[in-house]
Amino acid sequence: MKGILINDIVPILVIMILGYICGKLTVFDDDQRQGLNKLVLNIALPAALFVSIIKATRAMFAKDIVLTLISIFGVTGLFLLSYWLDKKMFHRSTQEAAVCALIAGSPTIGFLGFAVLDPIYGNSVTTNLVIGIVSIVVNAITIPIGLALINKGQAEQRAANQDYQEQSDQKKTLGMDANSLAKVSQNTPITDDEAAILKETGINREIDLIRAEYHRHAQQSKLNNSIGESIWNAVKQPVAAAPLLAVILVLIGFHMPASWAPSFSLIAKANSGVAVLAAGLALSTVKFSIDKEALWNTFYRLILTPAIIVAAAYICGMGSDPNKVAMLCLATALPPAFSGIIISSRYNIYVKEGANSVAISTIGFAVTCIFWIWALPLIASWF
Repeated sequence: MKGILINDIVPILVIMILGYICGKLTVFDDDQRQGLNKLVLNIALPAALFVSIIKATRAMFAKDIVLTLISIFGVTGLFLLSYWLDKKMFHRSTQEAAVCALIAGSPTIGFLGFAVLDPIYGNSVTTNLVIGIVSIVVNAITIPIGLALINKGQAEQRAANQDYQEQSDQKKTLGMDANSLAKVSQNTPITDDEAAILKETGINREIDLIRAEYHRHAQQSKLNNSIGESIWNAVKQPVAAAPLLAVILVLIGFHMPASWAPSFSLIAKANSGVAVLAAGLALSTVKFSIDKEALWNTFYRLILTPAIIVAAAYICGMGSDPNKVAMLCLATALPPAFSGIIISSRYNIYVKEGANSVAISTIGFAVTCIFWIWALPLIASWF
């Protein structure tokens, strides 16, 4: 346990603090900081994800279908639950809740998976299976969903802004204040002056209502089209396209030659350190604070998510192999995926809350990791 804290958790904190200091001392300006984000999001992270997933095989998925299904539906479902709860509990917009889900609902399995599980359970086939499946779910399913939701939220915002602008233009054309316009749209009595204005502009109530109905249908049509565009825009992003391509290649039975691996691995090795440094830089741009939302995200990521996964595993009959349940628990109890805060900084969405959540969760993992290692054998003894 001491080795895990020193070898895995402390380096993350040190590099994040280094990034925070660099940000406060303006070692990197805004353009350079965005450049680091692009390096991670568009090059290093896609390469790391591709290399980690392409090593899997179809046999890995078929070997333990229960583990695979719990990982797919459990991790994806909890990701979507985080998105929904953030909208309901903290009244966040679609894009803000999506980034929250990428942080609170996604573990940093690609970076810390092997570093945490190998020292505890050994570098076995089962360990690789758990890490591989969870990694595929996080990177090939939840990240594309998160990016699609971000694009959808931005499309909704653009449509709302356009609608507001058109309403403002209409008010100027009619030469009325908001109260007078409300009277017209609600078909209530109007004054002689207002009637004269409507007569002069050639607009009557019926035409106004028809235009409003037409505008509503047009906006709905635009929104439906934007959903499809959002999904496509998300899928074609390198951070989503790389793992999806790797999954397709694995399912069709493609095996990457060993001689190809170094070409991807060299740039992939830059991912972890640069991602953590960039997370520290993002944290330096906001005023750090501990609030209810950050504490909730930390609780959701480190306690609630693994607890639900463990419960599902035992309900589905995995109790005969408590070590596998423990591996799955720790794989989903890791701190937030650093790709979430990188995406947050890249799109300038949910930056303060996301940075606070990542910082608190990373520090809190030093405690919750010990808790789960202690609690899991105790839970196994009940079954």
